[in-house]
Amino acid sequence: MAKKKTIKVRQTGSPIRRPQDQRATLVGLGLNKMGRVSELEDTPSVRGMIRKVAHMVEVVEE
Repeated sequence: MAKKKTIKVRQTGSPIRRPQDQRATLVGLGLNKMGRVSELEDTPSVRGMIRKVAHMVEVVEE
């Protein structure tokens, strides 16, 4: 079976004073505190979530 590609994402910005949908997106990515790192499967839906909150996260490695 082929190994699935993953992306590591680190939260760099605070969700304080951000719209509720952006906060929910961070929770969906497995992030909710500054500096947390989450390893996610590389899918178009995850890429879209990262793009939505790009100002609060950074991709550590692909």
